[in-house]
This record gives sequence, structure tokens and C-alpha cells, in this order.
Amino acid sequence: MKWRECYLDIILVSLGILMSIAYHCWLWHKVRTQPYSTVIGTNATARRFWVLAVMQDNDKKNVFVVQSLRNTIMGSTLMATSCILLAAGLAAILSSTYAVKKALNDSALGAHGEFAVALKYVTALCFLVFSFFCHTLSIRFLNQASFHINLPPNPFSIANPEYGTELLQTGFLLNTVGNRLFYTALPLLLWIYGPLTVFFGFAIMLPVLYNLDFLLPARDGVVSAAV
Repeated sequence: MKWRECYLDIILVSLGILMSIAYHCWLWHKVRTQPYSTVIGTNATARRFWVLAVMQDNDKKNVFVVQSLRNTIMGSTLMATSCILLAAGLAAILSSTYAVKKALNDSALGAHGEFAVALKYVTALCFLVFSFFCHTLSIRFLNQASFHINLPPNPFSIANPEYGTELLQTGFLLNTVGNRLFYTALPLLLWIYGPLTVFFGFAIMLPVLYNLDFLLPARDGVVSAAV
């Protein structure tokens, strides 16, 4: 690929990915330093108290625990299935000689050629595969958490609220990482139509994520989602 053909891809796609990385680094810093200003930090604290509450009254709430975690596991399963189906579809396109790849050479902007098209597909494919990996690990940890949380607390055993909380938090963290990788793959899928669509995809996605990730104080002192 010549520089005059691919400079827009290098600049705009790299800028979009860097914007996403910078936002999530800032979000991680806020979660660590000001957890109650973020949805992730607030939910993590709520899950910690939830585990303590259900383990203290395990005989009455064991079914409730299973049902609550089942919903999350079903969500992770759906996302993992979506990721692997999209990844399989991209892999099938890469390994075929179907005419859909040739039509992409008529893009108004961006690099052309077989290598450029393959690079666009492979980049999105990598994000989808890693998202699938995170969601499958999330299912594993959530399944383990359901067993440990349903055990009666025992200070002399590993089956205690601290270990159950750690398993639950790890499962939800992997679920969040898998979702963010999936969200990043969506603008990259638009790369086949040119680098401008990738940049605008990230530019639209980041404000949406901000409204979903942060809590804003209301006038009456009660925090609310930034919508």
C-alpha cells in the first residue's frame, strides 16, 4: 500500500482507536479514585453488599441467587454467541473468493487492494475473538460464584463472603471487558466502507458510553445516570 492510498486509514483509524483507549483509561482511573461517580464502581459496591446479605440468609434466598446469576450468565452466553458467529462470518469471507471483497475496492476513500481488505477484516476479527474469550471466562467465574454464594458462610473454609465476592466481581469485570471489546469491533466493521466511517463510529460511540458509564448528581442530592 502506498502512502497516498493509506494515509487516511492510518490517521483516522488510529485516532479513533486512541480515542477509545484514552476514554477507557480515564474511566478506569475514575473507577479506582472516584468509584461512586461511575456506574461500574457503584454496581461493584452494590454486588459486595448483595453477597453479604444473601449469604447471611442463605436458606431463604438461595433460589433468588441462582435466578439473578442465571440472567447474567444468559447475557454473557448471548454475547459470546454473537461474537463467535460474527467472527466465523468474517473468517469465511477472508477464506473465500466471493465478489463482496472486490466491490470494496470501489470505496471513495482509504486503501484498496487485497491486503488492505484482509487487514480490515482481521482487525475486527481479533476484537471479536477476544470478546468471545472474555465472555466465556465470565460465564466460568459466574458459575463458580453461584456455587460459593449458596454455601453457608464458614470462617474456617474458603467458602466465605470474601471469596464469593471476588468470584462475582471477576465475572462481571470480564463481562464488561468483553462488552467493550465488542463495542470497539462494531466501528471497525465499518472500516470496509472507508476510514471516515470508523472515525465517526468512534466519535458517536464514546459520548453514548459516557452517558452509560457516569453518574451525575441531581439537584436534590440524589445521583442519576448521565442521560
